[in-house]
Order: sequence, then C-alpha cells, then structure tokens
Amino acid sequence: MAKASWAVVNPSQGSGNATVNVSSNAPHTGRNVRTTVLTITAANVEAKTVNVTQQGKPAYVDAIDNAAAEKGGQNVTISGKSNAAKLTFSLGSGSLEITLPTKYTAGGVQTNNGSAISGDPGAAAEYDFSIVISVPVNTSIGELTRQIIVSDGEGHTDTCLLTQTAGDASLVVSKTSIELAYTGEAVSFDITSNTSWVIS
Repeated sequence: MAKASWAVVNPSQGSGNATVNVSSNAPHTGRNVRTTVLTITAANVEAKTVNVTQQGKPAYVDAIDNAAAEKGGQNVTISGKSNAAKLTFSLGSGSLEITLPTKYTAGGVQTNNGSAISGDPGAAAEYDFSIVISVPVNTSIGELTRQIIVSDGEGHTDTCLLTQTAGDASLVVSKTSIELAYTGEAVSFDITSNTSWVIS
C-alpha cells in the first residue's frame, strides 16, 4: 500500500546506510490523528514497514476581526475557519439591535447554531464557516456596534466586531404654521427627531 501523499520521505531511495527524514508537506489542520505506512523494499529481503502518525491540531475557531454594515441596512457575512465538531454563535456587548439566524454554513453544510456539523469535516481538516446577519437601517445619528462571538464548544472563542455606519440626522415638524388666540392659550406641534434641536 502506498504511503499517504502528505507524508514526505527524504531520501526516498538509496544504497547502504542512511538516515531517513519523515515530515508532512503541510500542517495537519484536522482534529483527529492521521496515519500512513511506509514500506521499505530491497532485493532478496523481506519488506519492512514503518507506521507514521501525525497528531491532529487542537480544536480552534478563528473569525474575522471586523465587519461593517451601511447605515441603510444590509446582510453582512461573518466568516472564518475552524476544525471544531460544532460552532455556537452568540451576541456580545453593543448597541446594534440584530437577531442571529438559526443556521450557519460550515464546510458547505447548512448547520443549526450550536449543533454538530454533519459529517464532522473538522476531524480531517479545517473548514470555512460563515453566518449571514441581517442588519436593519440605522435610524440613529451614531455609529452602532455589536460583538458576534463564535465558540467551538471546547472552551475556545473568537469575537468579530460588527460596526454600522451612523444614520442620517432627521427633523420632522408636524405643523408649518400655528395661530394663537388673542387670549394666548398654548397651541402645540410635534417634533420628531433623532438629533438635538433648538428653537430660536
């Protein structure tokens, strides 16, 4: 049986005594140990084998650090990489009012937030994940932010800060003219605004 393609042997052939180095062609990003067998053959002798194992990478989650939304609202994708068996998304501190969707995508598979990923792609290699968040219109004149926290279920978390651009200032007056009686009793009008205002 041929060795796995990730196993690099140097030298792979020779004559007489030699020291053979075995390495992998890239870091192993899956959580589970991977194995292969090296078979050494020579003329007129029985073949020998060497079992090679490579340790898995500990579970981890790495999300993008920042994401941005326009003041008019939009869908924003938070993405990253992980090798965890499941991911859980939660909201951290901030003033941006959003609701997390019930599903995210991991390794191309739609998965319920907090549930095990079908086929456990992280056992063999790291995978890409993403979650799409609907951000509403910013009706305030201030920038809004909210932390999106991603957890791998094994104590590792990463946080993405979602920032929304400040909305436009608005000022609406309910009447364009009023008339006071000669007796001077008050007549009212309404102001609807998201910013400070002054009457002069």
